[in-house]
This record gives sequence, structure tokens and C-alpha cells, in this order.
Amino acid sequence: MNLATNARDAMPGGGTLSISTSRYEIDGNFVRRHGFGEPGWYVRVEVSDTGMGMGEKTRSKIFEPFFTTKEQGKGTGLGLSIVYGIIKEHGGYISVASSEGRGTTFSIYLPLREESLHEDKTKVIPAPEPAGGSETILIAEDDDWVREMTAKFLRDFGYTVLEAADGEEAAEKFAGAKDRISLLILDVLMPKKGGREVFEAASSLRPHIKALFNSGYPLDVLQSKGLLDADVNYYLKPIAPRDLLSRVREILEQ
Repeated sequence: MNLATNARDAMPGGGTLSISTSRYEIDGNFVRRHGFGEPGWYVRVEVSDTGMGMGEKTRSKIFEPFFTTKEQGKGTGLGLSIVYGIIKEHGGYISVASSEGRGTTFSIYLPLREESLHEDKTKVIPAPEPAGGSETILIAEDDDWVREMTAKFLRDFGYTVLEAADGEEAAEKFAGAKDRISLLILDVLMPKKGGREVFEAASSLRPHIKALFNSGYPLDVLQSKGLLDADVNYYLKPIAPRDLLSRVREILEQ
């Protein structure tokens, strides 16, 4: 979706967006030519537009967090770094080919797994139902839909959930209920205060409060920008609800 949105914005007067898939083998020649890749078979997804394109200087920075060529207020500079993070989490690669006035093509390479389509007679043991709890959790998330769905899910498993739409509201709500909150679930990048700032404010009122940070960026990117420490509880968004429930229970029982 981020790539499609960028393609649309690059074609203000109209144009063509093309998305194609193919089976592709990365070999030694590819690695030498591109400077990345692990030899093997991949699914290649190409997203192309006929828009304004970009020069070498812009191409070299497009995957950096907060870099944007859009006007102030029209872009956060987060979209492509989130794309990069998702692809890396799946063991894949992404490259871009573009020149000014001639459009842009993003090529995504995701590892191809060969599996038998025949019936697997191996006995499947269902995973145990994740445990809920009765503790109070404060969720700070500026995406309304994500916050509301996460809160509903946790409430369905017995938790009491307080919600905050930005970091400043989160700090205020914690101050008003600090004695009954057992866990903070904090988006790292939020308006007014980031997740780390909220945690530091909460810790000053109640040392040893537990926190679970999250973002659309890989942890190493956030650490390199000084936005998070190395020894934090963290998950990359999006996360499967059952996995979130397990992480929450695990942290609360530490």
C-alpha cells in the first residue's frame, strides 16, 4: 500500500501503476552486480509507475527513516522505511531503479519456499489457547483503528485497558492511575511525546513499571536513531493477536 501510494503521488497528472510477480533466481552474478542477496529462488514483486522519477541523490536516501521529498504536512518519511523493515523481517530484499522524468520501479525479492501440495498426514497438535489476565494496561497509539482493535482484543481476554491517542495523553493518564497500571504498551513514534519519553515520565512516578514498545520499524533502526535502548521489550507491527497476548502475559509474569 505504501508503494502504491507513493506511485500515485509521483503521477499528479495521471499515469500507469503496474504490479507484477515472477519467479526469480538470485545467483552469484546478481549478488556481485547489486551488492546484496543470498543465492536461491525468490518471488520477485515489481511495482512500477510512469511518474516523475528521482535522481541518484534522492534514490540513495529513500529508505532512511523520516526522509521525504513531499511538502511539509503531506508526508512523514516513514512509508518506505516501513516497507524496508517488513521485507527484511521476511528475509527478503528491495531495490529501486529510477531516473528523473522516466518513472520508478521497486523490485522486491521474497524467499520462495518449495513445499509439497500432497496431503500431510502428520498429526497436528493445536497450540494452547493463550492466557488472559485481570491487570490494567495502558495503550498509547496514535492510529485510532490499531489502538481500538488492540484494546478490544485485550479486554476480551479479561484485561482492563486505558487508551491514549498520543504521548502527552498517555503520560497524563498514567499519572492519574499509576498505582493500578501494570503494563504500558507504547508506540515509539507518536505526536507530542514518543514512547520512550512516556516511559521515562512514567518511570519517574513509578520505578520498575513494565513496558512493551512497538513500531513499524525494525528495532535496530530505532536504536541507531537513539529512539530506544537495546534491552527493551519490543515487537514489530503488525503483530498477530495471539502473539501479542503471549508477549503481554510473559512480561506481566516476569
